[in-house]
Amino acid sequence: MRLQCFKRAMVLGIAGSVLLFTALGLLSCSGRQNDQSQGPVTITALEGKLRVEVGGDLFTEYIYEGGFKPILYPVIGPHGIGMTRNFPMKDDVEGEGDDHPHQRSLWFTHGEVNEVNFWGESPGCGKTVQAELLQAEGGPDHGVIRTRNLWVGSDGKVQLSDTRTIGFRAVPGARIIDYQVTIHASEGDVTFSDTKEGTMGVRTHPNLRLENDPERGVTTANGQAVNSEGVEGRDVWGKRAKWVDYWGTIDGKTVGVAIFDHPGNPRHPTWWHARHYGLIAANPFGVHDFEDKPEGEGDLLIKAGDSVTFAYRFLFHEGDTGKAGIADQYERYAASTITTE
Repeated sequence: MRLQCFKRAMVLGIAGSVLLFTALGLLSCSGRQNDQSQGPVTITALEGKLRVEVGGDLFTEYIYEGGFKPILYPVIGPHGIGMTRNFPMKDDVEGEGDDHPHQRSLWFTHGEVNEVNFWGESPGCGKTVQAELLQAEGGPDHGVIRTRNLWVGSDGKVQLSDTRTIGFRAVPGARIIDYQVTIHASEGDVTFSDTKEGTMGVRTHPNLRLENDPERGVTTANGQAVNSEGVEGRDVWGKRAKWVDYWGTIDGKTVGVAIFDHPGNPRHPTWWHARHYGLIAANPFGVHDFEDKPEGEGDLLIKAGDSVTFAYRFLFHEGDTGKAGIADQYERYAASTITTE
């Protein structure tokens, strides 16, 4: 199907102003604890984006127009704290660096797919274009957005498609985003190439960075990092682990973000492109960079007509790794089932 047909489907799919339905929640909560907003999840369709609220408070917006890829921005965590960097969606925010402008809050993409760079955002790079909004439902304790998307090269050629399902909810002391992507080799064979530049990523609030960068105006970094294997700090980069957690103090509150790699994912436990400057990305493909193995060893070929599913959980939590019970939280997530599209 041609790209313009998918764009028309997208427009038809988002007709209407407010989408509010009932969805089955995986964990029911009510009331407030430690200023953590809980309650019903509502999803509102706005121009080029979907606004997600919990208990009447903003959680995040799924922005699918105006950029190279869909992103979630902002992401509001415990105590109403913005957990991701504002740049480049907002310029000149005090205390933020202006490096890596392609690292936009929270996203899924990869650096080389069929020899097209979908990670970068410059002339010649590919774009992920929403083709259809399949579902946008809120409920008493859980909300979900489902979309179909096209990965389009700078020449306009569609390389592949995906179906992504994103779930939202609040629990005591935390907010959760479940992000599942099914890659469809709908246009022929698809190769995700061996590069560190990928894949399921978040760029954190500057306070969660492990190091400051005074030349760029970053002076408040106080973050710490640890993975499921007990590796800490900068050393989490390139290591395989079930999860990685970054935490620190923002506005006088200790908060953090953990990313969980589902055990049903290909090549679990994944490698982590997790940096000292606040990038945390699960990358199951970058073996050459992470382990100094021969180039291409991490390539993943998806044959024409086949599909592969990846699932991750983002836990925006109060406290450090221990107080948030990250290891136990991961085990509960690991027991959940991936639903393939």
